[in-house]
Amino acid sequence: MKVLPVLDFTIIGIYLIGMILVGFYFSRKNKSAEQFTMASGLIPGWAIGLSIYATFLSSNTFLGVPGKAYGSNWNAFVFSLSMPLAAWIAVKYFVPFYRNTGEISAYTHFEKRFGPWARTYAVICFLLTQLARMGSVFFGIALSLQALTGVSMKMIMLIMGISIILYTVSGGIKAVIWTEVVQGIIKTLGAILIIYLVVTNIPGGFTKIMDIGKADHKFSLGSFSLNFTEPTFWVVLFYGFFINLNNFGMDQNYIQRYHAAKSTKQAAKSVWLCVGIYVPASFLFFVIGSCLYAYYSQHPDLIISLKHQAAVERLPVTATPAQVAAMMAKLTPADYGDKIMPHFMVTKIPAGLVGIIVAAILSAAMSTISSGMNASATVFTVDIYKRYFKPQLNEKQTLNLLHIGTVVFGLAGMGAGIAMIGVKSILDLWWQLSGIFAAGMLGLFLLGIISRQTRNHEALIATLIGLLVILWLTFPTIIPDEYAALRSTLNTNMIIVAGTLTIFLTGIFLTKTRQLTVTPIN
Repeated sequence: MKVLPVLDFTIIGIYLIGMILVGFYFSRKNKSAEQFTMASGLIPGWAIGLSIYATFLSSNTFLGVPGKAYGSNWNAFVFSLSMPLAAWIAVKYFVPFYRNTGEISAYTHFEKRFGPWARTYAVICFLLTQLARMGSVFFGIALSLQALTGVSMKMIMLIMGISIILYTVSGGIKAVIWTEVVQGIIKTLGAILIIYLVVTNIPGGFTKIMDIGKADHKFSLGSFSLNFTEPTFWVVLFYGFFINLNNFGMDQNYIQRYHAAKSTKQAAKSVWLCVGIYVPASFLFFVIGSCLYAYYSQHPDLIISLKHQAAVERLPVTATPAQVAAMMAKLTPADYGDKIMPHFMVTKIPAGLVGIIVAAILSAAMSTISSGMNASATVFTVDIYKRYFKPQLNEKQTLNLLHIGTVVFGLAGMGAGIAMIGVKSILDLWWQLSGIFAAGMLGLFLLGIISRQTRNHEALIATLIGLLVILWLTFPTIIPDEYAALRSTLNTNMIIVAGTLTIFLTGIFLTKTRQLTVTPIN
């Protein structure tokens, strides 16, 4: 590992200090819980749109998408293609719904609709999702910076986590949104810069990249067969639609921004602005992956060190050189795809420009983590502490609890990131975890707003059945070998699809059954 030049460290340091100063600037105006969580509803729609875009485009995208495109193809881009339909539903139904409720928490209405159990269940699912998201993003930061500095991934997560906590705690949602506006611009410009640098290092430029990509089927969107056991086009499309529906309709990160907007119209515009930027931006990261694949296809000797690093991470510290060599021989491009872009930055990008790109990667990570910290602290304060422990908190106590919650969830996110060291793919891990935790939450939400006749006990039974289905899909090996035929063979991306539909359709079925069996009074 080579150490970054002073110029690059200076650029990164200026960026980090700038983000922290933004937090302290807005801390002067954070005198109430409403200002900390909703910015008093005074943020313009364009800023919220860039903020939502920045939250979507995390380091999972910045590192995971190029790694995925390098290791396989453009199948994951179908996720982005599913966004417009989910956004249309969110703008038409979800945004007005939340603006009309006036509740800062996305999950308060669950209790009003089905009782305390529903609210608690949704909150637990959300907090687990946030830990998975923040953990995978922390891991993405550490993965890239370790390649540049040689500093341990754990130390990198600690340093970066403290920086993020400082500006998120001090500045609240205003600091989160306005830093994300800057971060969204930086990370997009960083992607364009990377494409330029990779292309200029390949003799033949884009023409050669296209030739290599076509020859190795790197631009495929996946099989169009109706096979739900593999990540086909349709599996990723369905997954993307349901997860984006969950993001726009159930995720506290986004619901909080709807409330921060000046009006319902501005909130709706922010959703469309996010989609309008994210889809072409995600395309850029798939282009980066294909460009890197072409470059390393021409320089296969450079892959050896990456294979060695990936093999060492998968083996115990006591592994012998022979065991490492055997592991290296088994690795495929998908196993070390996430390490490709950091390696290119170390070896081919000149001093000064590396600092700018690292700042872009940090922007991608920090925007998502700061949103997760603020949203998790808000949910914990409103839906757990004030609901079950001390409902009569005064303004100062509530604000202090929000600060403490932000710190605690930031530290928990770091812990989750440390636990993820050595995973095969950041993007695969995040997709699997988010699908598991979001499935039940979205199904229950849709049941509540679409079927107004569904009662509490019917929703509870539907949710329990849905959870069993989710467990069956997630852990097929819990079924004994003698009943192996009963194990699920569905692709893990179908968990959120099957889980959501199971809860929703079971709830509808139970409601209709009750209505049909009720004897009319003459």
